[in-house]
This record gives sequence, C-alpha cells and structure tokens, in this order.
Amino acid sequence: MNNKLVWLVLAAALTAGGPALAQDNIFKVGTVRYTTHSKTDGIKGIGVPAGADAETGDATTVLFTYERLIRPDLGVEFVIGIPPRVHAKATGTVAFLGDDVLSAKNVAPTVFANYHFGATGDTWRPYVGAGINYTRFVGIRSKLAPQVEMGDSWGWAVQGGVDYALNRQWGLWASVAALRVKSNLVAVSSTVLTTTIDFRPITYQFGVSYKF
Repeated sequence: MNNKLVWLVLAAALTAGGPALAQDNIFKVGTVRYTTHSKTDGIKGIGVPAGADAETGDATTVLFTYERLIRPDLGVEFVIGIPPRVHAKATGTVAFLGDDVLSAKNVAPTVFANYHFGATGDTWRPYVGAGINYTRFVGIRSKLAPQVEMGDSWGWAVQGGVDYALNRQWGLWASVAALRVKSNLVAVSSTVLTTTIDFRPITYQFGVSYKF
C-alpha cells in the first residue's frame, strides 16, 4: 500500500452513484479529543536500563469531514484534522527524565464507509462506519536525541455517531471512533534507541454539519 490509496478511495467516492442529487453531500467541522491509549515494547539500546519506557499524552484539535451519500443510507466519508501535537513523558526506570521527552504531530487522513439508520428527513439519524486510517508523524522533536524517526502506519478504523437536523441544511453531530496505529521509532544520540509504539486511539468529536 502507498499513501495515494486514501486519495484514490476518496476520488472513487466522489464520482460514485451518478449525477449528484440535492443534499447528497455533507460537510462537518468540529472539535476532536484524541486519546492515545498507547503501549510500547520498552525502550531498547546500549546503556538503556531495563524497564525504560515512555507514555504518550492526549490532544485536542479541529476536525473536518466530507461525506458523499451514494444512496440515502450509505455514504463514503473522508476525515482529516489539523495535526495535533502529541507529547510523551519518560516512565519506568527512566521516569527521572521527566515530561516532553518526545513530541510529534500526526497527520491522519481516514476514509469511512458509513451506514445511516432511519430515513432522509429524520431529526435524529444514528450511523456506524468502518474504514482505513493512514497516519504520518511529522515535526518530531526530542530533548534527548537530535535525530528521531517514526514510521508511518496503516490500520483499520471504526466509528459510531449521530446526526441531529436543525433544518434541511444545518445540523449538529457527535461521534466516537477507534483506530489502530502502530509506529516504529528510532532515535539517534550517543546511542541508538528503538521502540515500537502501539497507539490505540479513541477519539471523541462533535460539531456542526451542513448539507448541500
């Protein structure tokens, strides 16, 4: 797989289903709370004490989504947020190194296929979705190593949410999503440090929607 896959899926969604009908498109903007729930396999390297580890924190950012309805109950949604900066603190036998030993921004476009319950025009419409997430880490910083690389990640994504219609065009929405993100980290300083970070993010988002 390569990083063009998400864009190809989105392009297919935009052209699917023939000519557009009124309100076949939904644009959403909102706030998302990104909780990482990460685990590692420990930090390894020459001179690194056994039990050395790190823990990533949570972040909040702005989220944008665009969904094309292929039919009234089925849509393809593209999701991306302003990349939040996630910070990590040292734990275990190296906890004395303190907070913010590593930070990075994660660019994480995600594509969902969504099933909408109920009928067009209903005030409340729950939905569920499943899809694929691509995460790339950029702007990586560390006070312990001048050179740090984090591998890209492909993984599944699932979500559940609800739309509330204020009128024919405007509405409110809220959803919860879970993703699989895993990255191999290599840091080079006086020694080479390695670890695999298994992110298990759950995101909570809400905002305003517009149909057109």
